[in-house]
Amino acid sequence: MSVPRPRTPRSPHELREPKPRNLQAKLEVLSSRVVFRGPIFEVTRDQVREPNGVTAIREVIRHSGSVVILAVDNPGAELRVLLERQYRFAAKDYMLELPAGRIDPGESALTAGKRELREETGYTARKWKRVLYFYPSPGFLEESMTVFLASGLKAGKAKPEADERIDCLWLPLTEVVEMAMSGHIRDGKTLAGVLWLSQALNRQPRAS
Repeated sequence: MSVPRPRTPRSPHELREPKPRNLQAKLEVLSSRVVFRGPIFEVTRDQVREPNGVTAIREVIRHSGSVVILAVDNPGAELRVLLERQYRFAAKDYMLELPAGRIDPGESALTAGKRELREETGYTARKWKRVLYFYPSPGFLEESMTVFLASGLKAGKAKPEADERIDCLWLPLTEVVEMAMSGHIRDGKTLAGVLWLSQALNRQPRAS
């Protein structure tokens, strides 16, 4: 089974839904103030007039964006996916996730992806393709997520952050999809990436 070769969008905007043509008004920010500032994100309280005519107070978590790495290899008959298992305090449980991390200010998504994969797992990849771009919770969270398909992997030594305890494991794609469909995998970015990969493989033309 070969790794799918997706068309790389020229920009993240190509993957966004088109704007309705009858809405000519622009967003107006009437006032804005920071109500919380931390090392990873900040929260603003904004009074806005939206293009749809609604005037409202919006509280938004401001975040520089994240990158997700769908790292795969194909040592035999079936494609495998690299997952991480770590404790997540917000969920109060251990989670199975794709490698991921924050895009630092001024850093490209691809550079961040290479850095995060190397730091968290020790692996480097020869081939990178951007396959997804989405907002995990656009009602209040500014963060966007860019998913890269990474292949041609080479093992190395991981260098996780001091507060990270990460176990890495390779699982067959069919097993990962079953875990996603059964609810065993509950992380949104992982669900999106794994189900995209499954569909991309199913759409590949079969050899006659």
